[in-house]
Amino acid sequence: MSRILLIVGGGIAAYKACELIRGLRAAGHEVRCVLTDGGAHFVTAMTLAALSENKVHTTLWDLKDEAEMGHIRLSREADLVVVCPATADLIARMAGGLANDLATTLLLATDKPVLIAPAMNVRMWLHPATQRNVAQLRGDGVVVMEPDKGAMACGEFGPGRLPDVSTIVARITSALAPAVRSLEGRHIVVTAGPTHEPIDPVRYIANRSSGKQGFAIAAALARRGARVTLVAGPVDLPTPPNVIRQDVQTAEEMSKAVADALPADAAVMVAAVADWRVEDIAPQKLKKGEDAPAPLRLARNVDILATLAHDPHRPRLLIGFAAETERVLDHAQAKRQRKGADWIVANDVSGDVMGGDANAVHLVTAEGVESWERLPKTAVAERLADRIADAL
Repeated sequence: MSRILLIVGGGIAAYKACELIRGLRAAGHEVRCVLTDGGAHFVTAMTLAALSENKVHTTLWDLKDEAEMGHIRLSREADLVVVCPATADLIARMAGGLANDLATTLLLATDKPVLIAPAMNVRMWLHPATQRNVAQLRGDGVVVMEPDKGAMACGEFGPGRLPDVSTIVARITSALAPAVRSLEGRHIVVTAGPTHEPIDPVRYIANRSSGKQGFAIAAALARRGARVTLVAGPVDLPTPPNVIRQDVQTAEEMSKAVADALPADAAVMVAAVADWRVEDIAPQKLKKGEDAPAPLRLARNVDILATLAHDPHRPRLLIGFAAETERVLDHAQAKRQRKGADWIVANDVSGDVMGGDANAVHLVTAEGVESWERLPKTAVAERLADRIADAL
């Protein structure tokens, strides 16, 4: 039996917490509840206590509970902390690391996984501040469910509805299940980020790749038991758990690092490698001077994906990425054939994809094209990791 700590936020969707408790208990979980001040305007502590058959906690200032360090005990005894509904205000306070009531204090004190199910007005959900806060929580490791689209109590329509309770129960059950190590014993090489091709000691040729998608894929593969070698261009991102990381700067360094990492069962070439490098790197900073500078002489960089496709140690599954701004599928299909890759993951980067936290991709294979809806980059990584596990 798993212990779930359910935090009920303040919103009209709070009444669905009652149905959620029933569903969780029917699935064999024990539920303890924390009712926020806002939540208490919609459901009562007595209702939650009757459904959960446990005491409901409402305040940080309960003399008996806090004499026993109640918020610490509550946060540590659970196997999973669930916030449902997670309002815009509660999400903002979580993202800011506030601890000004019982709910936010135990969320800051817990060392257990946290899952939240947002519910709010469509404009509140789509507001840049909320999206920024959600991205922060995902970066902190919180599982954030996507709200449903539909009619709302306020009369508006769009994303922001609490996901169906059965969906939340399924997601909670999945979060509590032991990790499926479907890639145990496999070695996978992942490249991520941009490359920096020096012009002189202070300037370089680069692109806007953040490395977020590649790092998310490396993390998802490692969670499935793979031995992951992550060859990372110059990015400021933490190394995912259980991932072997090698930092490089240039395309030539990345190519050598990938070759040194072979043999591998699969390679996922996510990095946005510069196509060109400066042929003659200036030993000193180039000065503007009075006259126009001489044009830079460029040389083609090594094509890491194509080189890997013809390597004697070619991975069994070779996956390339195609970042395009127009005719995405045409270019991706041509690239797969030209480079000798098994799959190409293509996306349109003309918007806020590079540096952003979401992505809409097309998986191009010999069998055809599968288009995925716009998802958080972490969700794209999870889905791709499952596909890789199936293929291997």
